[in-house]
Amino acid sequence: MGDNFVPTAADMTRFLPELILTVIGTLIMVLEPLTREENKSRLGVIALAGLVAAMWGSAVAAADPGTAFNQMLIVDGFGTFFRFLCIGVGILTVLASFAYLNREHANSGEYYALILYSIAGQCVMVTANELIMLFIGLEISSIASYVLAGYLRDDKRNNESALKYFLLGSFATAFLLYGIAWIYGGTGTTNLTEIHRVLTNRDIAPLAGIVGTSAALMFVGFAFKVAAAPFQIWAPDVYQGAPAPVAAFLSAGPKAAAFAIFLRVYLTAFDTIADRWQPIVVVSALATMIVGNFAALQQSNIKRLLAYSSIAHAGYVMCAIAAHSQIGTQAVMFYMVSYAFMNVGAFAAVTHFARQGERYVNTEDLAGLGVRQPATAALLTVFLLSLIGVPLTGGFFGKFYVFKAALDANLVWLTILGLLNSAVAAYYYLRIIVVMYFKEPGDSTANLQPPAMGIQAVLWGSAAATLVLGIFPSWVLDYAGRSANLVK
Repeated sequence: MGDNFVPTAADMTRFLPELILTVIGTLIMVLEPLTREENKSRLGVIALAGLVAAMWGSAVAAADPGTAFNQMLIVDGFGTFFRFLCIGVGILTVLASFAYLNREHANSGEYYALILYSIAGQCVMVTANELIMLFIGLEISSIASYVLAGYLRDDKRNNESALKYFLLGSFATAFLLYGIAWIYGGTGTTNLTEIHRVLTNRDIAPLAGIVGTSAALMFVGFAFKVAAAPFQIWAPDVYQGAPAPVAAFLSAGPKAAAFAIFLRVYLTAFDTIADRWQPIVVVSALATMIVGNFAALQQSNIKRLLAYSSIAHAGYVMCAIAAHSQIGTQAVMFYMVSYAFMNVGAFAAVTHFARQGERYVNTEDLAGLGVRQPATAALLTVFLLSLIGVPLTGGFFGKFYVFKAALDANLVWLTILGLLNSAVAAYYYLRIIVVMYFKEPGDSTANLQPPAMGIQAVLWGSAAATLVLGIFPSWVLDYAGRSANLVK
């Protein structure tokens, strides 16, 4: 960058969402000791305002696309799309957290600040045009996520969740960093566009072994972040142990950002060696779908079931990545939006009926919910049907485009096995619906209060978005199609 680099106004504009999130997060930390115990929820309101301001900042940045900070960041349609998605997940998470934190007597500013910092890291990741920037964004997001997973310090499940997430996450990050070192050693650059240029030029391209090793090492780091086989082992324990709103956040925000960098790195820097990494992604996609779906069949804990379900969904998304095409990128973008709404919605319902101390998190605890709280049961049913991929929901078009991309790339057997896996998944989602509507109400739903306002907003908002994506998919697809060409 040079010793006397001075950021321009354009640099600062393109970095606006991250600046807003960091400043508001720090403001919340400063206000935390000055705020009385009964007023701690106001810090959450400030966090919400900060997230809405960051949305506005993303729109301002999108109006002036281009690179920033000497090409370290790139604001394009793809990055903007995922910026909006990650911030949107943050808004839903904060709304779902108000009632949860009050119920657990754990309301504090650092919770909201950590969510803002994690989203700031995700926004850096999705706009990174440089492997070092990508790594910095990943670490900002991950460290905040590790702390969030163990937020309730007196809860042993939270402690276990945070420790497993931290240890395994650090291990995976080391692989990613080692992969970055290899590609830098081979090409002399960490800029994604430059790496693509070097690898395309046969005269200066490094040894194939160096590039292949780098791609494989970085795949380990990315596969861990998206919970793809064989690096998915952390997800069930972390989702089960973490506070329910945090599990919702982890299943959607960091995962969307990780898929964004997965696509950007492999379809930009490693575009020329697709024949080397494609088979690995195909095998991982198939293994991820099988492990996720068949393990979910065995689960009685609904948070653990949703964790395995999220592993299976990572497998579906990887089918589109394996397609190595613009249509595949478009499919991933659409899928991640519909998945975020249906999954955060499902976890918001879990947050509601789990009650204090998350006592009621088994499938059987939902017995009679359709009688006791018909609206909540109906909204949860919408999310479960979308996770299955039933028509008129976002999940249907998500799966349709993912498998269409795989078919267009002649991955016929992967598509067939993916569809069969989807059929297996229908069993464990439908089982929850059967328990809600066809089992006699038990003690677990006897004294269930109506959902708090924040949770109602998440449930209704997510359900509306899920149905809109299922009925008018072109609204998101058209934008995704315009933004899906990553090789500049």
